[in-house]
Amino acid sequence: MSEERSVALLRHWCDLSLAGLESAREEIDALNVYPVPDGDTGTNLLLTFEAARKAMLAAGPGPLPGALAALGRGALLGARGSSGVILSQLLRAGSRQLLAGTASTPGRLLADSLATAADAAYQAVGHPVEGTILSVARAAALAAQQSVAGAPDDPAGQPGWVIQAAARAAADALARTPCQLGALQRAGVVDAGGRGLCVLMDAAQEALTGIRPARRTAQPSPGAPAVGGAHAHLTPDGPAYELTFLLDADDQAVAGLRRALEPMGDALVVVGGDRLWKVHIHVDDVGPAVEAAVAAGRPHRIRVVHFADQEAGTAGTGRGRAKHRSLVAFAAGPGLAELFAGAGADVVRTGGRPLTTGEVLAAIKASRAAEVVVLPNDPETLTVAEAAAHAARDDGIRVAVVPTRAQVQGLAAAAVRDPSRSFDDDVVSMTAAAGNTRHGAVTVATRDAMTMAGPCHAGDILGVVQGDFAVVGADLAPVACTVADRLLAGGGELVTLVAGADGPADLVGVVRTHVEQRHPSVEVVALDGRQARYPLLIGVE
Repeated sequence: MSEERSVALLRHWCDLSLAGLESAREEIDALNVYPVPDGDTGTNLLLTFEAARKAMLAAGPGPLPGALAALGRGALLGARGSSGVILSQLLRAGSRQLLAGTASTPGRLLADSLATAADAAYQAVGHPVEGTILSVARAAALAAQQSVAGAPDDPAGQPGWVIQAAARAAADALARTPCQLGALQRAGVVDAGGRGLCVLMDAAQEALTGIRPARRTAQPSPGAPAVGGAHAHLTPDGPAYELTFLLDADDQAVAGLRRALEPMGDALVVVGGDRLWKVHIHVDDVGPAVEAAVAAGRPHRIRVVHFADQEAGTAGTGRGRAKHRSLVAFAAGPGLAELFAGAGADVVRTGGRPLTTGEVLAAIKASRAAEVVVLPNDPETLTVAEAAAHAARDDGIRVAVVPTRAQVQGLAAAAVRDPSRSFDDDVVSMTAAAGNTRHGAVTVATRDAMTMAGPCHAGDILGVVQGDFAVVGADLAPVACTVADRLLAGGGELVTLVAGADGPADLVGVVRTHVEQRHPSVEVVALDGRQARYPLLIGVE
């Protein structure tokens, strides 16, 4: 088959698939009960495929490799929901196999591509579950491979023969999904994502053979027994939020991100490659998941969906509450307290001392808000704030703890606060701002000790980088300049210097001059925090 004809066939399949998804969207949405019954799988599949097709058309009438690459990238960038993210992986992996495959016949190449796509989809899911789009994809791939032996000798007819077998197997597998997943059996439906994949398989059969398949049933096989299994807990009572984002990161970092995200929630799917990834997960707490993403690379296009009815979720939180949303910030000094108050926060002065869970819970309740965002601003307070937030939720208050481990991270988070946004979007924005802020400080050693930078003695100057003692010296200014340089080694656009209560008057000026001379493209902002124990706090964004 000529390349020009192959591109035309690809476009025809895309047109048929998009029309099929548009026609079946409401039906697929109505089938959506797993992993949460949010009724949007058909919409997500349609939007994902529409983005893929639009990217392919935008690439122009070029050769097949360019068209397939554009289709895969468009699907990755536009993927919506877990089924959409899995679909993007199926499209990308299948496309790559079509281009790189060395099969002896067109039918074998198509079968190999379907098998590669199914394997890649399973690998992308943190905990693959049978009875989903994955099962349908694997059944179609297996039938395609088995059909090759009986395919006609005419190479032109082989792909049509193979795709007919795959489409039939996909429909049969879809009907069996309730036998594999108890949530579907209890609802009396087949899997929504699998139904969407059947639409694409039918479109492929029509594109390759000219024969439009008979209307596939979306009903389960009769008498399908209910089953439980390791993932039976994935019900509407499970995680509260769906989080998706694009991530610029190396392969090695993504492997670590998978390990970090797996214990945080369910429905984890990570797809992509070549430093661009799409991540999907269901979680109860968005902040730590976004923080893990920031540690792995650069997350963007962050999208959060709250599964529960937000009106119902907040109906019980308004009793005696004076405002809709509050920001509670813990400040280590009077100047920092003024800065947080200027950003609209309800401020709790800590003086740098550890707080108890009861004190943090009292601050949350004292805000008298239906929704509360907490900025702990040091590691110890972060730990007790999580416990306090859990107790506050039991009392009907919607609480999110942004994982700020330093005062400068809290300032960065408060600076992007926007009460006009949804609660979830505001929390995600503040979490990302905090996570993108590297933090350091200088302090004076009070006793002899061994640090990461070597031994220190009482009276030595200690430089703190990202929470660790990384520099030991004799004078404040040189140590502070070294800390600033280390924080800027990874780049940065803005340096924030927060003067403490006990530092020399010229300390901020010396460090500012040093940064401006060594890093002329970086903006420097100086603030008066008047915090104890730390003559200077440094933040780099």
